[in-house]
Amino acid sequence: MGDVKGFLKVARQDGQYRPVCERVLDFKHVFKLRSEKQSEEQASRCMDCATPFCHWGCPIGNYIPEWNDYMFRGKWEAALTLLEATNSLPEITGRICPALCEYACVLGLNDDAVTIRENELALIEFGFKNGLIKPSRIKMRTGKKIAVIGSGPAGLSCASILNRAGHSVVVFERDDKPGGMLRYGIPDFKLEKHIIDKRISIWEKEGLVFRTNVDVGIDYPAKKLLAEFDAVLLAGGARVPRDLKIEGREFKGIYFAMDYLTQSNKRVAGENIPKDRLIDAKAKKVVVIGGGDTGADCVGMAHRQGAVCVVQIEVLPKPPACRGIGCPWPAYPSLLKTTSSHEEGCIRHWEVTTKRFIGEKAAVKKLSCVKAGNDLEIEADLVILAIGFLHPEHSGLLNDLGIEFDERGSIKTDPEFMTSVKKVFSAGDMRRGQSLVVWAISEGRRSAYYIDKYLMGESSLPFI
Repeated sequence: MGDVKGFLKVARQDGQYRPVCERVLDFKHVFKLRSEKQSEEQASRCMDCATPFCHWGCPIGNYIPEWNDYMFRGKWEAALTLLEATNSLPEITGRICPALCEYACVLGLNDDAVTIRENELALIEFGFKNGLIKPSRIKMRTGKKIAVIGSGPAGLSCASILNRAGHSVVVFERDDKPGGMLRYGIPDFKLEKHIIDKRISIWEKEGLVFRTNVDVGIDYPAKKLLAEFDAVLLAGGARVPRDLKIEGREFKGIYFAMDYLTQSNKRVAGENIPKDRLIDAKAKKVVVIGGGDTGADCVGMAHRQGAVCVVQIEVLPKPPACRGIGCPWPAYPSLLKTTSSHEEGCIRHWEVTTKRFIGEKAAVKKLSCVKAGNDLEIEADLVILAIGFLHPEHSGLLNDLGIEFDERGSIKTDPEFMTSVKKVFSAGDMRRGQSLVVWAISEGRRSAYYIDKYLMGESSLPFI
């Protein structure tokens, strides 16, 4: 390490956000990028620990101490090489990952952890700014054809690696543009879409083919898929939402979170939505049911659309602010998380059970709830259900292929990511259930190794 006492000299400095009064008026990024000098100072805090548990905490096994050391010493290009060796989408994880690595940071045992995520973002942005992120030249093609169904983080990371290995890869996406949940499920104020477009453009120049507006299984039959490709990866995500089937669920004004976010993101991109399909929080009292990250995204979106007020309720107890004995280091803890969206103005309630929706003229007007044994009514013109997802959509492609499912309804695979159907693999939320972007990237990269091994007999691709 360049400075083994750096963590004693420099305090942790979290990323800075734009003022609330400014950022709620647009859909641009809520945070500000740090200067290179600040990043080098923060990188100096990465101590020379004997066993870097950040490796263990990171699903993609980032070389965190090594590239932090390079950054501290001003060797940014060397640091970038290490970062790209394990992460297919660092410009994404650097913005939206919950930083499992930071909770496993050894320094975090008795001090504030290293700002690993912000350092990662600074590093990849340095690469783009200085023209270091370029298309790779594919020296030779293997003659093998691979279809990747779904262009979310799992599908993209797998497809990009297999394409660079020399295989001919086609990514199918049923929406208008590639990106999956990255494009349609995450608001622009957390992830502006030109960031996705920039990476897609690089991969297209490398020969990766994207076919959008194609719903495989309907527009492109399963039999044709199996006949035309040597291997198939199913990476379409877990898109079936968990519903709240209580009295009054049929009232107008109650929507699933992903329907709300997807439409809102399309509106930000300039797409016109018919008035009879519009989900808009303007001048409305909004209640978001569900206390996770998706719920927080809905809170931020409602603010920007001009909601009168926003309330978020969660059925679970309020999480602690600090680690307890039940979740010791280096495990990822369940802690109280206050996001930028919450800071913009939001009433939050925990341990609230919604019993029924109360309506007027077929439209929702109130929620009848119970909190700590007491009745509670919350006014609402717009209700967003952000209570998670069940499993991938079974109808269509998966049933046509004859895919076997596990007890949760997710795709069942063997240890090498192959499904019950020969040459058909699966990765990401379709296989493991609803999870984090960084886990999807990990699954995509690992599945690429096994697909390459299946096609070629052996593989030299990275395993993690």
